[in-house]
Amino acid sequence: ARLARWTLGFCDERLVPFEHPESTFGLYRTHLLSRLPVPASQVLSIDPALPLEAAAEDYATKLRQALGDDAIPVFDLLILGVGPDGHTCSLFPGHPLLQERDRIVAPISDSPKPPPQRVTLTLPVLNAARTVVFVATGEGKAAVLKRILEETEESPLPAALVRPHTGQLRWFLDESAARLLTVPFEKHSAL
Repeated sequence: ARLARWTLGFCDERLVPFEHPESTFGLYRTHLLSRLPVPASQVLSIDPALPLEAAAEDYATKLRQALGDDAIPVFDLLILGVGPDGHTCSLFPGHPLLQERDRIVAPISDSPKPPPQRVTLTLPVLNAARTVVFVATGEGKAAVLKRILEETEESPLPAALVRPHTGQLRWFLDESAARLLTVPFEKHSAL
């Protein structure tokens, strides 16, 4: 199967045990990965037993080993969400990590959304991807999507800073999430 050749990683993760209900990897392992023919060795995850800084460095090493030793690893596809505040991954509005240019994976110890300790890909990695897909659904995302997609802000929200240099950017929205956009809904990608 072609999936057996995939390498899967996570754009961000909470520094909690995989059995914890807040663990992204734990949820994916239970609900998706157990149903896909992808060898466990090709699923990259943080080591939640490590201290925060070490967990970020360890994950960066795993990414480089899997995707090549380029300064910035290039993903074929990143699937991202967006929070009502405009955050994506664990990159939050006004946070210093938005200025990170050297690290491909960064620790965050003061996430405004619990739990506070997380590991996240940085903007240089997001913007090096061949394809970035944002998926946003529900009325609770409508106001922030209007800000991201239609308004020019002096300090753009984190999701608005995702602009792949040579890759494609796609938004998949449902009607509720797209309801405030002034461009006709049909011109936007829809679920």
